[in-house]
Amino acid sequence: MISIMNINKKILNVIYKVLAVMLALILWETAALKIDSQIILVTPVQVLGRLLTIWHESDFAGTVWFTMYHIVGGFLTGLLCGIICAVLAYICKPVEYILWPWMVTIKAVPVASFVVICLIWFTAKNLSVFIAFLIVVPVIYQNTLTGLRSTDKGIREMADVFHIPWIRRIRYIIMPQLSPYLISAGRVTAGMAWKAGVAAEIIGMPKGSVGQMLYMSKIYLDTDDLLAWTVIIVVLSVIFEKLVVLALKAALKK
Repeated sequence: MISIMNINKKILNVIYKVLAVMLALILWETAALKIDSQIILVTPVQVLGRLLTIWHESDFAGTVWFTMYHIVGGFLTGLLCGIICAVLAYICKPVEYILWPWMVTIKAVPVASFVVICLIWFTAKNLSVFIAFLIVVPVIYQNTLTGLRSTDKGIREMADVFHIPWIRRIRYIIMPQLSPYLISAGRVTAGMAWKAGVAAEIIGMPKGSVGQMLYMSKIYLDTDDLLAWTVIIVVLSVIFEKLVVLALKAALKK
């Protein structure tokens, strides 16, 4: 009975999301027809038509791969670094004090400022890797540290009394407590990494990147191309977010 109710809830969620997308498309179509300007806003049908042709272009796969490779690389590096820093801060309090000004600064400084600074240090080609890394690290760090500290003190003391090995403590005590915090952080930062990474590419304009395509579309006032690439970014970001959440759930349940 409970499983049937859960299935019904999932079906309803899908239906609601489909209806929400349809409503957004209707509003978009209405606005485009009302404005009646190809430069300002094109219709969803025109964007769909561009999407059906854009993937046939010779440089499409290479462009998508370039951006995806750099942003995913930056995300995974940031995820690993954030977790390691949080574990060190949890074990050793002075480490938390040492990391505090860095984490606060990274969270506070605008992405555009980091992009301009990083263009002095790195080539435009590797810019999105570092920007995605910077966006991910503080969120993963803070959530992981909070999750580690949420572990029940009584359970930890019981583990000490019964001399439970650290491997079992991590698997059966720490991981279940850490799971919701890390999954939540992964879900949030996956989208943030794509948003910041593409923004960095638009400013730095590395050759053969999605950011460069967006910028060139803006220069030539090619609105249907601009929106088509935007849709591609959204789809890639959503798929990546789902994969990150699934991977974290699988890893934390082991």
